Amino acid sequence: MDTKWKNTDDKSKWEALKERNQDVVTLIGGSLLLMGLFFIATLIAFRDELWDGSGIVVGVLGNLSLAAGSVMIVDMIMKNRYGNWMPEGVDRYGGWKEKVRKMDRRDRKIGAAAFILAFIYLIIIVQGYSYYYSPVSGYMMTITVLVQFLVYEWRMRRFWQAKLDEVTEKAEEEKETLIRQRIEEAREIERKSLEKVSRSDQLRIDLITNVSHDLKTPLTSMVGYIELMKKEELSDVMRDYVDVLSERSGKLGEMVNSLFSLAKASSGNVELKMERFEMNRLIDQIFADMDDRMKESGLEFITQKTEESTEIVSDNMYCYRICQNLLENALKYSAKGTRVFVKTYVKNAGGDARRICLEMTNTAGYFMDFTKEDIVERFARGDKARSSEGNGLGLAIVSTYTKALGGEFDIRIDCDQFRAVVELPAENAGIRSAETVQFQSKAENYIEEKTGKAL
Repeated sequence: MDTKWKNTDDKSKWEALKERNQDVVTLIGGSLLLMGLFFIATLIAFRDELWDGSGIVVGVLGNLSLAAGSVMIVDMIMKNRYGNWMPEGVDRYGGWKEKVRKMDRRDRKIGAAAFILAFIYLIIIVQGYSYYYSPVSGYMMTITVLVQFLVYEWRMRRFWQAKLDEVTEKAEEEKETLIRQRIEEAREIERKSLEKVSRSDQLRIDLITNVSHDLKTPLTSMVGYIELMKKEELSDVMRDYVDVLSERSGKLGEMVNSLFSLAKASSGNVELKMERFEMNRLIDQIFADMDDRMKESGLEFITQKTEESTEIVSDNMYCYRICQNLLENALKYSAKGTRVFVKTYVKNAGGDARRICLEMTNTAGYFMDFTKEDIVERFARGDKARSSEGNGLGLAIVSTYTKALGGEFDIRIDCDQFRAVVELPAENAGIRSAETVQFQSKAENYIEEKTGKAL
């Protein structure tokens, strides 16, 4: 409260000081103006007595007094009248320019009228009464009008130039304010759009999760009855039908499980079990598990594993699924009789950070008219003819799982060469489990609700 009263007192003192200074300027300017008019009146009144030097002195003194006084008075009048004036509308510069143009037109008319009167006075003095009156009076009057008009114009131009600076500064402030408003509006639109997309993604994930979960129960029953049918005595034709049903139900079960895993990983509602293992040994394990399928494929697999340590701290199950899906993708979409290259290497990411990389290259058995963005979309397939066994989920799962582990997944296409590259951080200390993420999110929401501030 004391500070408030102190600021009010200081403001009152400043206003009083400004008024006092304005009164002093008015008094001095008015005195000089009156003095100048007195000298000019003297020059006119005693035109028959003020010859040569004395007339010039009186004229110079009158001009100096008028110039000083008019400068002070004009500044005071313009500040009082237009000090707080600001053009309205969008085009502030246009408003300022129009105001200056009108005042210039008026001032020039007044100046021209004054000069004409002074010139007439000069002609009368010089031509008509040169024998009785001093011509100095006529010349000094003409010079006085020119000098005072030039001084007045100089002061007016300085005032309007200063006002232009204010107008420009105001326009810039309004422009910056408008830009900030539009940026905020764009951010708000983007935020709403992201919320809408996020909501849409969440709804899609929930739908896939629920559908996948609901499909499991009837699918399990179907598989069970199919297995019972296999044990019955069936004709050869019926046996073939049952075998086809068994094969298709197995693929359907695989697709449902993939859908469920993909939806779960995309939602972030997963618990990562971090453990230390070797990437090279994981590749050997997958090769051993899929040895029969690899031999039946007719493809030649060439491994180029780095001799450096590929020890990694990550989720073993997720890494297994990533490598398995890449290998299955090569089995499904490679041209018959071609070679598949599997390569591991270590990449330095700066400082002590290391990334373990897995690269798998195969020759596609179809024309690849797609981009890497297209192929990692869910349900997208490079083989648009659907002549292969894929379901379009393999690479989407690889991309989602890799991001969940803090890594990067990239696809490089060169003619018919398809190269998939997975980079995973060797140390995954920054990856948190789903429970940790959810707990922190709830804590942040609670703090934001109570304090009104986001963390």
